[in-house]
Amino acid sequence: MSRQAILERKTDETRIGVELNLDGSGTYRIKTPIPFLTHMLEQLARHAKLDISIEAEGDIHVDGHHTTEDIGITLGKTIAKALGTRAGIRRFGSAIVPMDDACVLCALDLSGRSFMLWRIPLPKAKVGDFDSELAEVFFEGLVRAMGCNLHLRLLEGTVIHHIIEGSFKAFALALQQAVQIDSCSKQIPSTKGTLTD
Repeated sequence: MSRQAILERKTDETRIGVELNLDGSGTYRIKTPIPFLTHMLEQLARHAKLDISIEAEGDIHVDGHHTTEDIGITLGKTIAKALGTRAGIRRFGSAIVPMDDACVLCALDLSGRSFMLWRIPLPKAKVGDFDSELAEVFFEGLVRAMGCNLHLRLLEGTVIHHIIEGSFKAFALALQQAVQIDSCSKQIPSTKGTLTD
């Protein structure tokens, strides 16, 4: 069973192309105009063990919002496409990741329903050219497009770089669990019989 997908999103503000293999080894080729976001997406690919190629262009002369959000949306849609009916997946995943002073908890459910609880308090600041508030924007776009229930909570931490990176790594580890095929069942893991409607 191939769990790969390719998607392209073009608007007047951005152009995003994503190729994805859910059953990869964590290889990546990521080009965005926002270096810190590129670094975070590399962390996601490596720790979720997804093979990901992302090429993104956007109106960063305005700011990084459109590009960050549209990468989240396109990646989310690509993951959803690769998951197909979601039959046989474990569905749930969770992780707690320490990153120096920071510690982040992530729990997710590939339920087909979009909901996000973001309890990652961040001051308005920049990490390189990346506005700290765009971390939440990325995950909002991803969750909405992927059909996922996501809870992210900061347990400890003050260094913004560590908090954001810990969030991406915790999400990656939880996602890696949730997309795994359950060897005991090929059914859709829901009593209602669908995770896509």
